[in-house]
Amino acid sequence: MTAPATTSQHDALSRNSLGVFGVAFLVLAAVAPLTGIVVITAIGIALGNGGGMVASFIAVTAVLLLFGTGYARMSSELVNAGGFYSFVLRGLGRPAALVTGLVAMIGYNFFVAGAVGTIGFFAQTVIAQLTGLDLHWYIWAVISVVAAFALSRQGIGFSAKVLGASLVCEVLILLVFDFAVLFTHGFDLDVFKPDVAFSGAVGIAFLFASNAFVGVEATGLFSEEARDAKRTIPRATFVAIGFIGVFAAFTTWAIVSATGAAQAQDVALGHLEAGDLVFSLSSSYLGAALTTVMMALLLVSLFAALMALHNSATRYIYSLSRARILPQSLSRTRNNGVPERASIVQFVFATAVAGLFALAGLDPITSLVPSMTGFGTLGIITLQLLAAVAIVVHFRRTRDRRLFSTLIAPGIGLLGLLVIVVLAIINFPVLAGSDAPIIAGLPLLLLAALAGGLLWAAYLRRNRPEVYDGLNHDLERFEDNVPEAHQ
Repeated sequence: MTAPATTSQHDALSRNSLGVFGVAFLVLAAVAPLTGIVVITAIGIALGNGGGMVASFIAVTAVLLLFGTGYARMSSELVNAGGFYSFVLRGLGRPAALVTGLVAMIGYNFFVAGAVGTIGFFAQTVIAQLTGLDLHWYIWAVISVVAAFALSRQGIGFSAKVLGASLVCEVLILLVFDFAVLFTHGFDLDVFKPDVAFSGAVGIAFLFASNAFVGVEATGLFSEEARDAKRTIPRATFVAIGFIGVFAAFTTWAIVSATGAAQAQDVALGHLEAGDLVFSLSSSYLGAALTTVMMALLLVSLFAALMALHNSATRYIYSLSRARILPQSLSRTRNNGVPERASIVQFVFATAVAGLFALAGLDPITSLVPSMTGFGTLGIITLQLLAAVAIVVHFRRTRDRRLFSTLIAPGIGLLGLLVIVVLAIINFPVLAGSDAPIIAGLPLLLLAALAGGLLWAAYLRRNRPEVYDGLNHDLERFEDNVPEAHQ
């Protein structure tokens, strides 16, 4: 075994920069509540179970809270910027961790490419409608990427403040809408009737409800930058899951009540092509002025999501390069702890992918966005499943006696996540918005990651044993008296 690697001043993230709410703001901004409601919830109501979408959000929240119980317990033992890669390394060993690292790399980087296309499309649409300035979507996408890169260079603490302000604004405008519906004619209790909750395509509803939580699991990625990480990360995880679950269910309830539970699916289908269900209801309940504010805040929400998802993707690149799985030069950081080179590589990749779609003359909202975010969603849900397996295995191997938080709750969450992953694969054309063969075949990238990770592990063990052994040492560099991960 080689000696544990040390972290140089040019290979270290900013320590003690984030509290509970700082971490929560970073992951909730990636979830992008306003974007999730305007886009994902509206599609879920239309293609899923209509008014039953409220119950679907509650069910998925319960699954993720159960998963979060084990996640929080693992986070209290493990401090590492590798996120789910680190969890799987601890629980299932190095070959499985390399598979997880590849899935994370592909999933998060695809998701950011989709986010680049999303903000470009909506910036072109909204700004043209509000000001008359009509630039090509890719120009707006590049402007957004440059701005996000410039802000992210200021440090993770600064990013948390920017994203926190954005989050507050987008949540407030939706709460104004929610209470406007509530005070006008109350909420429709029919959403909880079994014949409504289980109507239509319940599996599709669960899938889109899960999509609305993508990014909420990334709290562990910021553990090295958190104050008292072994307490901060578990608390931030529950805050993030609980908040988005309650908020999404409450706002969806307001939307369904505004249309009527029985008519919700038909109304949503009528607005599906234009994607303006929420804006049309806002015009009725809030008026034109506040609806304009909501449209502007949608751009803020999308920009915040782009920054937050970029931060998550960058930390996977940083962590894997620090462990020498990727070129070690990518782990270099600025004096303020920002992984600058990983950030540049990540944004170059995402912008280049979006650029290929632009050069081909493809519409981003019907090609780039659904394909990239569709696979990104599948990849991240798969990461959650792998982490759930690793958590259960780790605590059984160590014979932890806290059965509820280390076996029962995460075990039930594991089963729920397994169902969601299977639904995502079966219904991938719906999730990705296309049944084209090349899109339908994207889930095969998971098999490629499986094969690639196992082959890479075998190569490292045989030809670069110092790197293979160093994976465990990198995992432990911030830990005290934690047993080494098994082979």
